Amino acid sequence: MENLTSGSSFLLMGFSNIWELQILHAALFLMAYLAALLGNLLIITLITKDHGLHTPMYFFLKNLSFLDLCLISITVPKSITNSLTNCNTISFPGCVSQVFFFFLFATTEVALLTVMSYDRYVAICHPLRYEILMSHGACMQMAAYSWVSGGVNAILHTAATFSVPRCRSPDVHQFFCDVPQLLALACSYNIGELTVIGLSLLLDFGCFVFMDISYIHIFSAVLKMPSRVGRSKAFSTCLPHLLVVTLFLSSGFFAYLRPLPQSPSTLDLLVSVFYTVVPPTVNPLIYSLRNKDMKVAQRKLLVNRHPPSS
Repeated sequence: MENLTSGSSFLLMGFSNIWELQILHAALFLMAYLAALLGNLLIITLITKDHGLHTPMYFFLKNLSFLDLCLISITVPKSITNSLTNCNTISFPGCVSQVFFFFLFATTEVALLTVMSYDRYVAICHPLRYEILMSHGACMQMAAYSWVSGGVNAILHTAATFSVPRCRSPDVHQFFCDVPQLLALACSYNIGELTVIGLSLLLDFGCFVFMDISYIHIFSAVLKMPSRVGRSKAFSTCLPHLLVVTLFLSSGFFAYLRPLPQSPSTLDLLVSVFYTVVPPTVNPLIYSLRNKDMKVAQRKLLVNRHPPSS
């Protein structure tokens, strides 16, 4: 039996043992990371500089972009480095950090997406009460509660996951330290972490149901709008949000509810990409390129940086 100590290390699974495919994987991950980095930084910059975007909707979007930056930075740079150096080891403190920060940012993002659905519900279904229900103080409180929930969940997952000894080889069948693969290394069933996972999935499902109910009310109200332009604008802001939520949560549910195979599976690697890499990369495309207010803010920023010569 080998106890989990600070001197231990883990061996992460790569996408391929072939050097050319490792380079391809590193290149694809690097492009995704740069796209997420530039896109989310652009959203944060636009919302910060454009006073017309200082509204609750864009306040939460700014928080979401920051979370996406943090979430993808936890896993992708390490995976790129491992592929380029052909060295897949990660230290015990590094693995603990990945687990903690992954759950911190992922849980906070689920909570924030729930708040964003509530914001859209109030804006469309109760527009006259919007300024009262979504005041600056209320928005700050909801954002703070989202971060607190993420912190509590991260502490519980990290403490429970690394509280038991491992008896198997330290081969993590994933490109980052993900909890299901770490549980497979334990000497016995980790009842504590399984309980935490169950509670987390239950809360995530509750958030998903809350969002679904919000969108049912939203779409019902939108379909009653007499203005075709108003319906189009409402759908353009709500459908992308619903798409991101569905992609993020469905892939996460699949990864944590699916029984682990006895041998390493490429499917597990691909599924994990859909809740670690894809949402932070596509969020800027969905929210900035299809949003008229963001397009106007981009044009203002470009004009201010490059004023027309007289």
